Amino acid sequence: MLSSRGKEAGGVVPASDMNWDTLLRPKTFDDYVGQATVKRGLRVMIDAAKARHEAIDHLLFYGQAGLGKTTLAYLVSKELGSGMKVTSGPAIEKAGDLAAILTNLEPRDVLFIDEIHRLNKAIEEVLYPAMESRSLNIMIGKGAAARTLTLDLPPFTLIAATTRVDLLSSPLRSRFGATFRLDYYGNDEMRSIIRRSGEILGLVTDEGAINLLAEASRYTPRVANRLLKRSRDYLEVSDIPLLDASSALEVLAMLDIDERGLEYHDRRLISLIAVQFSGGPVGINTLGAALGEERGTIEEVYEPYLMKIGFLKRTPTGRVVTETARKHIDAARKNAWRS
Repeated sequence: MLSSRGKEAGGVVPASDMNWDTLLRPKTFDDYVGQATVKRGLRVMIDAAKARHEAIDHLLFYGQAGLGKTTLAYLVSKELGSGMKVTSGPAIEKAGDLAAILTNLEPRDVLFIDEIHRLNKAIEEVLYPAMESRSLNIMIGKGAAARTLTLDLPPFTLIAATTRVDLLSSPLRSRFGATFRLDYYGNDEMRSIIRRSGEILGLVTDEGAINLLAEASRYTPRVANRLLKRSRDYLEVSDIPLLDASSALEVLAMLDIDERGLEYHDRRLISLIAVQFSGGPVGINTLGAALGEERGTIEEVYEPYLMKIGFLKRTPTGRVVTETARKHIDAARKNAWRS
């Protein structure tokens, strides 16, 4: 049955006192499902740093949104027993902002910068010596009277996350001691994540619902957790005790998501290429104009998953939908006609 109380290691916490996103986040590397190669590399670095009583080298995580980059940063900090300061590229607007953060770090602290590709170049210049020699160079005065004041920083670790590693400058990338790519998860891993999150949310689920949600989760834990939270809402409002395949389908229909995890904009994109452009190829700028979307949105948000599931191909002459995509579109049309 559906519980209004969430479980956490060490006891039960009233729902009113909880941040569900925090509770669903894995608390240890053992809880963190998937990304085995990344975890293995991090485990070696963490154990070596602890044995030497040193700060771990700077780390860069990259991959699509929702794959667990921020969670890994928290786990590294926890494993090291270090404090963690969190910010993002857009939040650091001037060099003084970064200087204030760096000068407030304690020895062996972790500084996590999300969306680091959005740092401006002037701030990157301040970051280089901080990462390389643990020094902060501050310019005082202007013109001929200007001078540089150098401050020593405590040993610290910068952990950065990005969805666009290609936008990082080469000098910045080269200053990270290790770079880890997070990939999409497998179906078995998604099912394990859904089971764990469902238990934390107090949901009783059957295997049919788990399989459906895993297939619709776009191989991404953040999406799976979002679907589970909306399933929880649906069951509570409908007074249904069990999340089964039927109720899972109702939740997906409510969110306008099909069984492959395609949302409205995904279906619109592949349908446009398949019908209006006869399957392609069609150039990205033409596609953007037809959809009324920016090129970056299509390339960064829509295309990665469609290519992952084999619905879309990028070719030298433009985008092409695959036969798999055509069959999916035809099946969706037939189902819509029957309903």
